[in-house]
Amino acid sequence: MFKFPKDLYCDVRIERIFKTNISYFKGELEQNNEENYCGAFIRVFDGDRWYYSSISDEGNIQNEIEKLASMAKKNSDIYENPIVKKFSVNNDEVIRYASESVENVPNDRKDNYLKKYFDVIEEYKEVSSWSAKYIDRYVVREFYSSKGSSVKYDNNVFGIAVRLTLTYGEEVFNHSWQKALKTFENLDENKKELKNVIEEGVNFVKNAKPIEPGNYVAVLAPVVAGVFAHESFGHKSEADFMIGDESMKAEWQIGKQVGSKILSIVDYGDVEGSGYTPFDDEGNKCSKTYLIKEGKLSGRLHDSSTAAILEDEVTGNGRAVNFQFEPIPRMTNTYIEKGDKTVEELISEIKDGIYIKDINHGSGMSTFTLAPSISYKIRDGKIAEPLKIAVVTGTVFETLNLIDGLSDEIEIFAFLTGGCGKMEQWPLPVGFGGPYVRVKKLFAQ
Repeated sequence: MFKFPKDLYCDVRIERIFKTNISYFKGELEQNNEENYCGAFIRVFDGDRWYYSSISDEGNIQNEIEKLASMAKKNSDIYENPIVKKFSVNNDEVIRYASESVENVPNDRKDNYLKKYFDVIEEYKEVSSWSAKYIDRYVVREFYSSKGSSVKYDNNVFGIAVRLTLTYGEEVFNHSWQKALKTFENLDENKKELKNVIEEGVNFVKNAKPIEPGNYVAVLAPVVAGVFAHESFGHKSEADFMIGDESMKAEWQIGKQVGSKILSIVDYGDVEGSGYTPFDDEGNKCSKTYLIKEGKLSGRLHDSSTAAILEDEVTGNGRAVNFQFEPIPRMTNTYIEKGDKTVEELISEIKDGIYIKDINHGSGMSTFTLAPSISYKIRDGKIAEPLKIAVVTGTVFETLNLIDGLSDEIEIFAFLTGGCGKMEQWPLPVGFGGPYVRVKKLFAQ
């Protein structure tokens, strides 16, 4: 497709993007915007230095290749370079979503679909303020390299996101709901789900009591377990954090027992949803990478550079937030694998504990912090009254060893808003999830 320079490594990444963002505040339209654009990231490597360029004119790619090549130093041994040797050669086209692309759906249908949720929100006098969004994106990515790779794949994500402020007397509670959709059908089913979410929020703002600070047995819902896996452990697995950091390398010895034997954490790009990445932005095929397997450190997440430096295999995790940035090691879909207990069994075995159903955010790599949004007391094996919990904290490796129960069901979430942030590259679409996870001790306050 392109004429690549001799005695240099070169690759081209092309992104074609269509996206829609429709937003309302308390029923009044704020934005209805569609974008449709193409961009390309070109890079040349001579063994010593990378030369980059990002452009929005697809017809100018060949000129950019030649411009970058003119700055590089010819190297007849470039394909013996350790980094270049790590680039796999793939020739594949995985177009799964073209027939159902959101690009083919009329804008007024999207707008009308969103507005049909408004009557549910307005049923509740406790809702003092609200916003609602329809969001979609259809992306086609292509990758070509001087080693002979030619890869093309697409992804299609769309859905509804609602933010609510619930007020009861002096109490105020900020609540949210989002739903990644498969089709524009099942409206009644989705409206019922939103209704249940609002009613739970109303119950929370009316009845939640502050927790008594202390250590508790805790059950984490799948979304909470997913955020924990992503923020507290997934980022530690990104191999660029280990380059030049001997303490991190020592902490991260493959085969080291770091968690409960029932615990396995996976990163895998070939999962439908926001983190779907069958090939990374270096043309490497994704792999199912066990970060922890049966409690032992089992793998790291690599781009080709970190794989070469640390003498590991590439994992298909060289990702860029868009065509304006270079690939770096990033997660795709990070999740905890399921166990063998029912949710009821996990909870019934707890005399005094907490159930964290949803969170506002999480952070931390060695010591982690989770900020719950909705939580409940567990008393005598049953879920009881709602609890206000400002923060849950712990150390990552201690907590991994305190996991003593996993449910036999798993959920992996596709998120419409936000994304993963690293360095200046934000927001990168990712997925995360897991089973219901029981931890023998977490500090809550």
